[in-house]
Amino acid sequence: MASPNVLTFKVTRQNPELIPPAKPTPHEFKPLSDIDDQEGLRFQLPLIQFFRRNPTMDRKDPVKVIRDALAKALVFYYPFAGRLREMAGRKLVVECTGEGALFIEADEDVRLQQFGDTLQPPFPCMEELLYDVPGSGGVVNCPLLLIQVTRLKRGGFIFALRVNHTMSDGFGVFRFTSTMAELARGAEIPSILPVWQRHLLRACDPPHVSYMHHEYGNIPDIKETLIPLDNMVQRSFFFGPGEISALRCHLSPHLRRCTTFEVLAACIWRCRTIAISPNPDEEVRIIYFVNGRRLFNPPLPAGHYGNVVATPLAISTAENLCKQPFDFALELVMKAKSQVTEDYIKSVANLMVIRERPHFASDVRTYIVSDLTHFDSDNLNYGWGSPVFGGPAKGGVGVIPGLLSFNIPFTNNKGEKGKLVPICLPANAMKVFVKELETMVKRDDDISLGDAQKSSIFIGCTKL
Repeated sequence: MASPNVLTFKVTRQNPELIPPAKPTPHEFKPLSDIDDQEGLRFQLPLIQFFRRNPTMDRKDPVKVIRDALAKALVFYYPFAGRLREMAGRKLVVECTGEGALFIEADEDVRLQQFGDTLQPPFPCMEELLYDVPGSGGVVNCPLLLIQVTRLKRGGFIFALRVNHTMSDGFGVFRFTSTMAELARGAEIPSILPVWQRHLLRACDPPHVSYMHHEYGNIPDIKETLIPLDNMVQRSFFFGPGEISALRCHLSPHLRRCTTFEVLAACIWRCRTIAISPNPDEEVRIIYFVNGRRLFNPPLPAGHYGNVVATPLAISTAENLCKQPFDFALELVMKAKSQVTEDYIKSVANLMVIRERPHFASDVRTYIVSDLTHFDSDNLNYGWGSPVFGGPAKGGVGVIPGLLSFNIPFTNNKGEKGKLVPICLPANAMKVFVKELETMVKRDDDISLGDAQKSSIFIGCTKL
């Protein structure tokens, strides 16, 4: 069976087409929230879903089914059929033009099985599975959605999506794709209707910042380059119950009740810092996206699909992070996360207006992570059943390549449920990262992470 690392193919694709809403929609201008249009979210986020052949659907064409579902979904989510415009103060506004989303029909002469026994990012030949249509990749005056559906040899298909992150966070994108799936299966309207209401996260007048927000502070100008972007590799790591249990064993008893996300974030931040080897007295950071929906009182409408996120920051000198016990890293992560409240998120919105929407404080010494493990891929059934894999197409996306990663829900080839974490690092740093991570998760019955074919945690690798 072909390895995902060596699989090559050539997709036959049709010319991109614009899919407008299936019915007329209002022409209006809808401002984004002051959380949506911050600089750190002004990028395109690629997602991918793999579907097996379903014999009961052999007479159905997935391209037509999903194209039609997209047109129907855009009736309800009609801002996605528009284009962003930038106004005074760098304010982003959607002009609901009804132009539509970009859609690509494609065929590929390989079978799903040829992608390997375990589907995980990074995927080979992503440029074939999600074609970067010339002129489509900007933030303003560009399509807000790009979808490619690729039929596979002997059944099955790949659904790839690129979305402008200013329009939606992970939860919002999940709502949109879930709606497409419902409509593809025959629903007339979504079970949860979308709600715009971006004014709920608009800055006050006058704006007032009530927290320090170190995550948007200035970073010292350090000329040294730790991450050469011309020699990057991606690998995915699986953390099941055994690996998480092993990480907790490094903690003091009073900290072992931390969340899985917290312990993973602290572990990877620490291992990554050791791998990139900054000077001991330099500051290193971790920033993580916190879904703030549950923090609002009264709750936000269930159909709100904008960005409702905060990006708290933990900071340390490299020496303290790498040499102190693991408790040190975890306590920093937990303390930063505990700051996030409804008032904290509203304070971020005010800061965006005052400082003209800055990027959060990130450079190569920053690890950024987003937790996507609460999204149920069973809701992404377009008629062929749940996807074999559904989630981000790669790590390292964003304005600064190599920094952003995700926790993705995943079941390994042993049937264990856990979290998959794609990591993007220079080749030499990746070797050190693997060695450090091996030390953290190793148990008496473990084998070396260096044996990529046998290790349960090491999943895949590709060179960028």
